This record gives sequence, structure tokens and C-alpha cells, in this order.
Amino acid sequence: MPRPTIGHRPFGTAPSGDDVDLWRLESRSGVYAEILTYGGILHTLGVPDTRGRTDSVVLSLPSLDQYAEKSPYLGALIGRYANRIAHGRFVLDGAGHQVPVNDRGHALHGGPEGFDTKVWRATPLTDGDTAALRLDLHSPHGDMGFPGALDVTATYTLDAAGTLSLECTATTDRATVVSLSNHAYFNLAADGDVLGHTLQVDGAAYLPVDTEGIPLGPLAEVAGTPFDLTSPRPLGERVLADGDEQIRRAGGFDHCWALSGPGRQTGRLRRAARLAAPEETRVMEVWTTAPGVQVYTANQLDGTLTDATGRPLERHGAVCLETQHFPDAPNRADYPSPVLRPGTTDHRRTEFRFPHLATAGGTGRGAG
Repeated sequence: MPRPTIGHRPFGTAPSGDDVDLWRLESRSGVYAEILTYGGILHTLGVPDTRGRTDSVVLSLPSLDQYAEKSPYLGALIGRYANRIAHGRFVLDGAGHQVPVNDRGHALHGGPEGFDTKVWRATPLTDGDTAALRLDLHSPHGDMGFPGALDVTATYTLDAAGTLSLECTATTDRATVVSLSNHAYFNLAADGDVLGHTLQVDGAAYLPVDTEGIPLGPLAEVAGTPFDLTSPRPLGERVLADGDEQIRRAGGFDHCWALSGPGRQTGRLRRAARLAAPEETRVMEVWTTAPGVQVYTANQLDGTLTDATGRPLERHGAVCLETQHFPDAPNRADYPSPVLRPGTTDHRRTEFRFPHLATAGGTGRGAG
């Protein structure tokens, strides 16, 4: 059988003037991933279904200009801090810090010039069984108001079974806060909305939020609410539950679940979520070492953006499963700590597994 392969081609010029490349990883399973050096964006993730057809299961835009000017973080690497920090302010070791606000008076995804806007340095890696792309970024002290010079490595790896993993590490020269994530928008049917998808989240508690997306405080049990996804449930059944105040505020899910099982201290992988297309033609499991997963049902997409085929990107046209620290954790001593200090390494691993491939038993064909 063919070994995993890796190659690249130009993809335009970033606003900074830096050249941007698109790297393609291919697996013998028929899965392929295309990654941009701009924002570390997962541009394409081609996955065969049980009928043998391969389509990309992530939303994307056709040009670099659109990513730079209009993208709602489609597929991007997120940092320094994924999700929201209330009012962009936090105190660390007695010193106050201010991140520029960019979402209803709060800092979202690292501020207006987060890691999703940077051109990362790419290094291809192969070992015979996997194809991998290592992306490196240096974030200077004071970048977007965050303390400490941060060195970040994000490695996308595609193995022979078709599992795509993302491993992120970060080191700093002084105390800072870090929460790295990926913001891929998944639609396993590769068409229409995701209201007919089923989702299971392996967490018994979540964080209710205020009208601006900031956690209200302690975790709340999911039992008896639309947030109870401890068994697979149709997304439409839950995100259209207008009688729930939390659903109404966000227009669907835009909430963080606390994951069950071992926490960040052990570094052990555990399953965070299972997403399935109608009739389970494609199934994806998300495994992670992060303490939480933000489920976002693309509530703000409004059809003004279109993909490379001209298809409008509509509300509820995808679901994001962002493995990360809890939102506003820099201001909450009762949440898992996002603090990184010199001499230590922040390490995160997330895997996107496709168990239906093991039973489908063949390489996909079709779009790609």
C-alpha cells in the first residue's frame, strides 16, 4: 500500500507581505488534509464515507484574501488564548494585563491580531507511516498585551489509519497564560446544515454564560437540560430548543463542556466528543488532553461568505469542537489553571479519528 505523502504549493501573499503555502498530507486510508501556513488553517480535510465517496468535511474559503479579511476563524490555530477573556483584562502574579477587545467588549481568541492572523514557519516531517507538518511561531513579550515571549509549535500529523492529530507545545520566558486550539468547522455530510448530525459530548457539566458569552461562574450539571449530550442526540433537537435561555442567548450552542476523566496534569488522552452524519455515513471522534471542549454550532454564519464551489456558509452549517481551557480561566481561580511559567512546557494533543473507515474497508473516491 502507498505510504503517507506530503507536498506543497503557493497560496498567495499575506497582508504582512509574507508568502503563504498550502501543504497537503495524504494517507493510505484515503484521508487527506490541506493546511495553510497563514493562521495554521486546516483548509481541507478529505474523508471517505461508507459508500466510498471522499469530500472535505471542514468549511473553507477559496482565497487567502477572504481568509485574511472575512474569515470567522475557519480552520485556524487559535492563540494566545482560545475563547474569551472578560473585558480583555486579567491579573497574573499581581500585575494587570490588557488584551485589546474584539467581541462585545471582551477579548476573543487572543485579540484582533491573534495567532490566526500570523504566517507560521513550516517544516515537513515523514517517518514512513505518517505525514506531518510542523508549524512554528514566535510571539514576542507584549504581543496583544500578553506577558512573556512565547515559542509555539503546532504539528499536524496524518497516520495510515486516517487519524489527524494536532499536537501543540508552548514555552515562555516569563509567566503568562496560554490556551491553544483549532477552530475547524465540521460538516460530516459535506453539504446542508448539521441539524441532522448526532453529537455526544463526554462531559456531565458545562459553563452557562451571560449575554456576552462570558461564563457566569461555577459549572452546571447538564442533566435535564439541552446540554445533556452524554448519549448521542440530534443537534437540531437541541440547538432549536428556544425554551432554554442559554440556547436562546447564543442562538444555539456556544458553550464549554468540562470533560470527564483525567485532567491536564496526567496528559492522558480521553474522548471528548463523537459526531456522526445522518445514517452514520461518516463518524468522527475527538480525543484530547485538554480540560474542556467548546461546542459552537456556527450561529453567526449568515450566508454572506461562500466556499470555493459558491455554496453559501449558512447558520448551523457546521459545528466546531474546540478543545481548550475554560473561557475566562485567567480570571477564575476555580477553573483549571492556564498559567505557563518558565522552565515548563504547555502541551496539548487532540486527535480527530474516523472509526467508520475501519469498517468501510477501502480508499475513497470522488471529490478531492
